[in-house]
Amino acid sequence: MMDGPRSDVGRWGGNPLQPPTTPSPEPEPEPDRRFRRGGGGRSFWARCCGCCSCRNVADDDWGPEPSDSRGRGSSSGTRRPGSRGSDSRQPVSRGSGVNAAGDGTIREGMLVVTGVDLLSSRSDQNRQEHHTDEYEYDELIVRRGQPFRMLLLLSRTYESSDRITLELLIGNNPEVGKGTHVIIPVGKGGSGGWKAQVTKASGQTLNLRVHTSPNAIIGKFQFTVRTQSDAGEFQLPFDPRNEIYILFNPWCPEDIVYVDHEDWRQEYVLNESGRIYYGTEAQIGERTWNYGQFDHGVLDACLYILDRRGMPYGGRGDPVSVSRVISAMVNSLDDNGVLIGNWSGDYSRGTNPSAWVGSVEILLSYLRTGYSVPYGQCWVFAGVTTTVLRCLGLATRTVTNFNSAHDTDTSLTMDIYFDENMKPLEHLNHDSVWNFHVWNDCWMKRPDLPSGFDGWQVVDATPQETSSGIFCCGPCSVESIKNGLVYMKYDTPFIFAEVNSDKVYWQRQDDGSFKIVYVEEKAIGTLIVTKAIGSNMREDITYLYKHPEGSDAERKAVETAAAHGSKPNVYANRGSAEDVAMQVEAQDAVMGQDLMVSVMLTNHSSSRRTVKLHLYLSVTFYTGVTGTIFKETKKEVELAPGASDRVTMPVAYKEYRPHLVDQGSMLLNVSGHVKESGQVLAKQHTFRLRTPDLSLTLLGAAVVGQECEVQIVFKNPLPVTLTNVVFRLEGSGLQRPKILNVGDIGGNETVTLRQTFVPVRPGPRQLIASLDSPQLSQVHGVIQVDVAPAPGDRGFFSDTGGDSHLGETIPMASRGGA
Repeated sequence: MMDGPRSDVGRWGGNPLQPPTTPSPEPEPEPDRRFRRGGGGRSFWARCCGCCSCRNVADDDWGPEPSDSRGRGSSSGTRRPGSRGSDSRQPVSRGSGVNAAGDGTIREGMLVVTGVDLLSSRSDQNRQEHHTDEYEYDELIVRRGQPFRMLLLLSRTYESSDRITLELLIGNNPEVGKGTHVIIPVGKGGSGGWKAQVTKASGQTLNLRVHTSPNAIIGKFQFTVRTQSDAGEFQLPFDPRNEIYILFNPWCPEDIVYVDHEDWRQEYVLNESGRIYYGTEAQIGERTWNYGQFDHGVLDACLYILDRRGMPYGGRGDPVSVSRVISAMVNSLDDNGVLIGNWSGDYSRGTNPSAWVGSVEILLSYLRTGYSVPYGQCWVFAGVTTTVLRCLGLATRTVTNFNSAHDTDTSLTMDIYFDENMKPLEHLNHDSVWNFHVWNDCWMKRPDLPSGFDGWQVVDATPQETSSGIFCCGPCSVESIKNGLVYMKYDTPFIFAEVNSDKVYWQRQDDGSFKIVYVEEKAIGTLIVTKAIGSNMREDITYLYKHPEGSDAERKAVETAAAHGSKPNVYANRGSAEDVAMQVEAQDAVMGQDLMVSVMLTNHSSSRRTVKLHLYLSVTFYTGVTGTIFKETKKEVELAPGASDRVTMPVAYKEYRPHLVDQGSMLLNVSGHVKESGQVLAKQHTFRLRTPDLSLTLLGAAVVGQECEVQIVFKNPLPVTLTNVVFRLEGSGLQRPKILNVGDIGGNETVTLRQTFVPVRPGPRQLIASLDSPQLSQVHGVIQVDVAPAPGDRGFFSDTGGDSHLGETIPMASRGGA
């Protein structure tokens, strides 16, 4: 299992950069995965969730596995994209047939339910009060723990002797004891917070107020009504138009996902777009991501993910279990999940991860085909995870950790090994430091942990290391990470090392043993950020994950965590005189231009110092995996007491161009020693080459249901031709994912495109675009579009105007030279 994933060149430390091989798409899902037996074939729940590991094989309360050749199928009645339409259902559904108890005949005097109105339209009170009015669905969508209203149309006047029972069912084999079959007697109160009351009886219409449990299972429920009168019993037939979606409720104090800040809920649950940060701590880049959690089909895709994993329906009311399943299923390893990871640099059989502009296209493709989507890297996994968890009702945000460690031996330190001459021993350097790594925080209480660990929980869907034998990570309390409590579940040791471990430099001695020669205590987790609430500003949340660097509390957390790692005595043998300081500097580098790097040395001692310095420059993937060294400089520097000197290394575009890999980052390795004191100098500095932005301009006002035009302008920063250029365009409420093939763009050429779209929802929206080619990626742009309501404030849904357009060839409106 591990040979395949770890062969990915740009992903794992210790792998040399070689000509890439194209990862293959995931194979077809196995038809009977959930019944496999044997070591590697144990169910997800037996390996991942202790509370479910004793599940009886005969227990049928499992989500259905894929049943057809593409691995699709859902007992919850999942509708595919395209089934929506404003005319596809009437506001009141009336069954043409009935199913009476006994002989099936309708006797005089029976209380027959002739129709149900769930008041499910986006403009109705239910959807407005439950904050689900943005979902592009006609069905009723409610949040648990909060009442909703419905109307029953009856064959006669409701009498006090009549008994009415509402029933909700989910799964293949609904059972009352598991919460998959909910029975709610009207007017008598139910169990576990379920109840229904008559609020008004007028003629043959009955108004009901239904209360759902704050611990209810989330998902799509079938709904029926039973009546009992002196004349007999009646049951309303199941009708797909009466299905009800129930979601987590961060507005409900009794729900363990409750968030006590309205601005947080607006940002972390309802905001359909956000910013994802990348690059390096000194050169932070940002891109807008279309989460699109309310787009039609996305909610079905999220529930389909739980079905594909075979998650027990009875466990779907627990956000800890749900978020853990999502962390496993957003990546494709183990379970044919949503996204195939690819760090090789060759994306010819799929989509470059940098080209995605949102989650909608990815999730709808997975729902439509049942196949894993190629390809993703950490920010794509995190963006999709944010979409899924927000769609299901969990307050979630996308988080970037700069200088993120990947600890492979559970030492809780980043270990770098050198020979006697301080040349890296690459065959021993399995740990790596990612320039940045993106994961998720989601908000919930943790009843499975001691008190004090509620709040933000880390969930990471990027497949890095296995957890209980599968590729998933979290949920892990941020508070436990901050204090180094690595024995707390789930996966705290790995996440702690990502943000708060030390980089330890080991030098081989003459007898073959290794000695610590330098410890960088501020090299890992140097900055942790997320999008700020209510704005596009960047928020520093490092303080939530770490005590202040160098403080007693921070040192205690690191050493407490290390004591539980594989090298508990790592800090026992360290220390040497350090009176020469070194600082690496790199100018703002732009793709296609020359650049300059330099190292500043300062002698803080009262004696002269002689420093022998080596500078090595190579290209690097953002995961810290490096290519071959293409330029180096060696210099001996004499420093008078208190003096400083700078060593520089100019680098021309023609020197680095042949060596560029994905993301266009450079790694400067600096090593050396001080002749007089024996002090060892070691530093790794990463910097990125900036890429241009796309310029988007709105040409005219945007109104729901009316065609609008946007102009996209791009200038090629390279003196070489960009081939097979592809643009992507997407925006929730504006434009379904659209792919534009524009051919080649000459060196230093400027191109202009114009595209039309038809907004389907009013309000402030984000229209996001990206450009990708084999020669240049990580190019994107965004524009805010303020959409006015349609005349008469009517809703607008289109089955054609907002659909995806894949592979459309677009001529350029104009071209210009440099």
